[in-house]
Amino acid sequence: MADSPNCDLQSLSPLQLFERVTEQGEKVRALKAGKAPKDEIDAAVRMLLSLKLSYKTTTGQDYQAGLPPKDLVLINNGTTKEEDEDLVDPWNVQTSNAKGVDYDKLIVRFGSSKIDTDLINRIERATGQKPHHFLRRGIFFSHRDMDQVLDAYENKKPFYLYTGRGPSSQAMHVGHLIPFLFTKWLQEVFDVPLVIQLTDDEKYLWKDMTIEKAYEYARENAKDIIACGFDVNKTFIFSDLDYLGTSAGFYKNIVKVQKHVTFNQVKGIFGFTDSDCIGKISFPAIQAAPSFSSSFPQIFNGKENIQCLIPCAIDQDPYFRMTRDVAPRIGQPKPALLHSVFFPALQGAQTKMSASDPNSSIFLTDTPKQIKTKINKHAFSGGRDTIEEHRKYGGNCDVDVSFMYLKFFLEDDDRLEQLKQAYTSGELLTGELKKVLIETMQPLVAAHQERRKQVTDEIVKQFMTPRKLAFDF
Repeated sequence: MADSPNCDLQSLSPLQLFERVTEQGEKVRALKAGKAPKDEIDAAVRMLLSLKLSYKTTTGQDYQAGLPPKDLVLINNGTTKEEDEDLVDPWNVQTSNAKGVDYDKLIVRFGSSKIDTDLINRIERATGQKPHHFLRRGIFFSHRDMDQVLDAYENKKPFYLYTGRGPSSQAMHVGHLIPFLFTKWLQEVFDVPLVIQLTDDEKYLWKDMTIEKAYEYARENAKDIIACGFDVNKTFIFSDLDYLGTSAGFYKNIVKVQKHVTFNQVKGIFGFTDSDCIGKISFPAIQAAPSFSSSFPQIFNGKENIQCLIPCAIDQDPYFRMTRDVAPRIGQPKPALLHSVFFPALQGAQTKMSASDPNSSIFLTDTPKQIKTKINKHAFSGGRDTIEEHRKYGGNCDVDVSFMYLKFFLEDDDRLEQLKQAYTSGELLTGELKKVLIETMQPLVAAHQERRKQVTDEIVKQFMTPRKLAFDF
């Protein structure tokens, strides 16, 4: 459709219109440079003016070369227009608010939909299972087309799950577990295949590390992911550095995406500059490709129309906004998404944690003593300056990191509510709340470490070998 000059312009998305204007402008310049006949040039110019008018009608913005429509530009592109605006991109999360990012504003800016009570109730009806506490507590708070996934499921049509991990360090922290814990629940209640992408190529391009180190981190991180309890018969974990060289279907989808996204578009969406290496510029297509079932012919028997659902933190959404725009033009269904909030650093919710700062979080390699020390020393408190003031005025759970962590990892709803009431009233002191968190995290991390010890290199190889899974397509 986008390649036909006679297509219905009203059916094109803003990004498609932007691309059409850009292509038509290049065509006009080429015709003029080649001294084409005047009537041919005039016809091309008329088409260009028509496209520009359609673009302005659709977006309310004049076309500007190199500047995609504003609703598709990554939030702030690394800058802020207002001091209280949040900066969110796939590599940075910053906010001046001690409560963390304003997720309601983020939903509006990104154009996603809020996960409301009706959707949660529908998931419960469809699965026959109590919704995960990440859903009940708004930790997964936003979605794109989850209702379509449920339509498919209720009509006995298949779908699959896709999530991933950028292996930037050997040790993962507890925040990295969030998408995997939720994905595991989704896989179990819907009984669907799962693919997990390890973007070791991305980390090599972005970080100061060797390609061998990036690949080593990918395999080490795979052990932590497997330790979450995934079923080897239903899960395929792959390293980009490995899989891209062995799967023609995967590479073909990468090339298709690359053809339909211009340099101007990736600059606008991701904030790339002319000094970025070409590997970064082409990488978004690699993260897009697992959204299409034809990237995994060994799993889906070559079928290309199977819906994909992607659970991820919302900072990854720009990749999939791009993917969803491209998908119809390459004959693929748009992936659906479920977005999580960010897991806060121990020092406060203004930023997400860094794997390079050992005190910013609790790592899956930490000892019970290290966990206790980190929480007592670094966990930002919502308590008052003195015990007397705290007893009188109570603590603030909205900014208290210990309570935020308990919201993620304490599964007992009644217990969590009791702690909230006690802390807010002043009955429970900050030190006592930290003690509850320590007693929650120590056994959780210890249990993970025990499971990880059982993950051998042979088990990793089984998960990472391209193969048919326990599903028929």
